[in-house]
Amino acid sequence: MADTTRKRPIRAALISVYDKAGLEPLVAALAERDVTLYSTGGTLAHIESLGHAVTSVESITGYPSILDGRVKTLHPAVFGGILARRDDDHLAELQQHRLPEIDLVVVDLYPFRETVAAGGDEASVIEKIDIGGISLIRAAAKNYRDVAVVPTREAYADVVEMLRGGDGALTLEQRRGLALRAFGESAAYDAAIQGYFAQRASADRDVIEPVAEGPVTPLRYGENPHQGASFFGDLGGAFRQLHGKQLSFNNLVDVDAALGLIAEFADDDPTAVVIKHTNACGTATRASLAEAYEAALAADPQSAFGGIIAFNRTVDDATAAAVNRLFCEVVIAPGYGDKALETLRSKKNRRLLLVDEFARPAQQRRSLFGGTLVQDADLRRVGIDDLEVMTAVAPSPAQVADLLYANLCVKHLKSNAIALVRDRQLLAMGCGQTSRVDALEQAIAKARRFEFELEGAAMASEAFFPFPDCVEIAARAGITSIIQPGGSIKDADSVAAADDAGIAMVRSGVRHFKH
Repeated sequence: MADTTRKRPIRAALISVYDKAGLEPLVAALAERDVTLYSTGGTLAHIESLGHAVTSVESITGYPSILDGRVKTLHPAVFGGILARRDDDHLAELQQHRLPEIDLVVVDLYPFRETVAAGGDEASVIEKIDIGGISLIRAAAKNYRDVAVVPTREAYADVVEMLRGGDGALTLEQRRGLALRAFGESAAYDAAIQGYFAQRASADRDVIEPVAEGPVTPLRYGENPHQGASFFGDLGGAFRQLHGKQLSFNNLVDVDAALGLIAEFADDDPTAVVIKHTNACGTATRASLAEAYEAALAADPQSAFGGIIAFNRTVDDATAAAVNRLFCEVVIAPGYGDKALETLRSKKNRRLLLVDEFARPAQQRRSLFGGTLVQDADLRRVGIDDLEVMTAVAPSPAQVADLLYANLCVKHLKSNAIALVRDRQLLAMGCGQTSRVDALEQAIAKARRFEFELEGAAMASEAFFPFPDCVEIAARAGITSIIQPGGSIKDADSVAAADDAGIAMVRSGVRHFKH
């Protein structure tokens, strides 16, 4: 097994960037450690203006920058020093040809995407296709065992911190992490170029979806081990991982579902949700986070095994101790107490995610037939003013609270879906069924299996009732209030069934299908 703590000192660095903003602290950190700096053109002049010694790349290659700057670093003298393995054979070749070893490469790419977004003409856009920079990034990333790469301005501060914490040397794990970012930047950059040319080649299309946006995170595999997978986008904008192994494809899908549901309760009392295969198998709100977690877990402790747990409050000691008794894949929260974090870190593979804010994107995308479906996200939250009483019996204030809670839960279940709630606790759910009757019967069976009494419970359906059968089944189970969007041509039949059973039914006017 590779020693990920094995350090490599930085003795020589090549710096060639388009945008010089933010470069000064990194250059200063390298100069403080007597690192030999090599650079080109405007970057060289900028480093000199900062008062640091720097050597021109031309002095290595023996050639000036040519073709209006299109060729500066593309030379064996540069790439040899980057790609050489630090073994006897390669080092001997470097010595034979009098080529320096280059231990760090700092590059940012020409602003291709920004030029396209600004409406640049074709000639301007083409000139912003980086050749030397992308080659330097890939070369350094390929040789990460011996060379470190800084592929974007966003990585400057991280590398400065690595240098400070490592006596000027970077570990193999750090170099591999930088290589991952580098290949992600390379893939996203190439995808943007491909998207531009695809748009130019297709005159009848107004909008071209790029193959990728943002950095790329390779995953171990997709939904199953025989499927390759990657994530395109900025995971850091959604959460920070504090502990545990790399998130898998399925983890990410479940985390997305968990964040969508817990965001509904961001401003509420302490709330916990348990997600399994993108569906909530437990949701509860209580006076304390530990109580909320125990109530959420009680709804379906069997399904919770290996699930995802999300909280809307900082995890305290009592909550962490309770969670630690369950095998779960991921814990998500806006904060962790020091002792709570120590407790949860006791399981080395458990992923701990920190969410700065429960922000939800305004759009959702799904790939189909090699293309992309785009829709506005379902951010509609039904409130008390949206409710219309459909039955002779109106719900009590307590029932209204349960109905609204149930509606939030059912909104995040796969259709056809039913949620049963009492006292801000999801008692049971039925989801992903081919009929609403099946969904309701599944929910009732789950509730009884875990010994929940349904007398007086509230029921939410994410879509209307085309027949009165679900109302009749609910009445027999003891359910006394129902929320549904309404809109069926047979609404009157369901209302009549509710009236016969003395059930209070309200219409929300908002359907929450989730396919």
